[in-house]
Amino acid sequence: MKIKENILTLLLANGPMSVHDLVAALGVSRQYIHRKINELEDDALIQALGKPPQVLYTARTTSSSKHFGSVDYEQEQFLNQHFLLVDAVGNLLEGLPAFTYWCEKQNLDRSKTLLEFIKTRKKYLSFYTTQHLIDGTLKLKNTKGIGEIGVDTMYYLDFYAIERFGKTRLGTLMHYAKQGQNRQLMKKIVDEVQQRVYNLIQEIQVDAVLFVPPTIDRKIQIMGVLEKLLAIDKPILKIRKIRNKIVVPQKALSNIFERITNAKNTFYLPPQKEYGRILLIDDAVGSGATMNEIALKLKDQYLAKEVFGLAITGSYKGFEVISEL
Repeated sequence: MKIKENILTLLLANGPMSVHDLVAALGVSRQYIHRKINELEDDALIQALGKPPQVLYTARTTSSSKHFGSVDYEQEQFLNQHFLLVDAVGNLLEGLPAFTYWCEKQNLDRSKTLLEFIKTRKKYLSFYTTQHLIDGTLKLKNTKGIGEIGVDTMYYLDFYAIERFGKTRLGTLMHYAKQGQNRQLMKKIVDEVQQRVYNLIQEIQVDAVLFVPPTIDRKIQIMGVLEKLLAIDKPILKIRKIRNKIVVPQKALSNIFERITNAKNTFYLPPQKEYGRILLIDDAVGSGATMNEIALKLKDQYLAKEVFGLAITGSYKGFEVISEL
């Protein structure tokens, strides 16, 4: 039998095993075992448990070992760009292994579902501008009850979720980065979006940047990490989130009027230098009420002449999909 088949047989028979266990059982080098483990992970046949130095490997007991239709190079590259998930035990899967896992979990035919995913994802990719940004301004203006518009142009780097397939790649990273306060995932987000942020700043000739402060207390705040790792070479405006005795986060409000009231009365901009063009950066935009009210304050206090908004992820319609963040 081949080494890969031997590894699968051992894992199915004995349960989770370490590289040390596999080396002892099969009598081959650690380097060779690591290489074969990587191949088995790429094929979504096994999964890692834990993190270095205490990593165990286990065989997937679902249909992953069964034959799937072939995936061509272009399809695989598309998945590498657009599909990512976190499995039930906390492993980050990307590309084909991630999609295979998603299909087997829902007992779906991978080949057929892959074609449906590509078609659906391309529909949403059609919203991108030539600068690979989504213009969400019209969606903001069409939000019933939003009132006066303060943001001149609102951009998203991606939608938070799409129909049927749920969270996008960036949406998934954002969800687990915030909920798990995971610095590694926050860094991965920055790695994926940094160049597009820089390109936008250069294109619209931004004079200063304002990072929207969080409304929920967390030990690790993603906005603070984004500000540090993006390292934007522009002045950073000061803004404070006013905290009352009972903190009411935006995500807890399902009514647009309540969201506007919350944003209008809980942000404070101290006196500071006026700039021509300011870019507001937020992790996720649902209704757009927070960013819009901050933009209105900036203009009312003569701190900005034009205000642009940029969200890492934004909603396609409505704002209920962002409420979990």
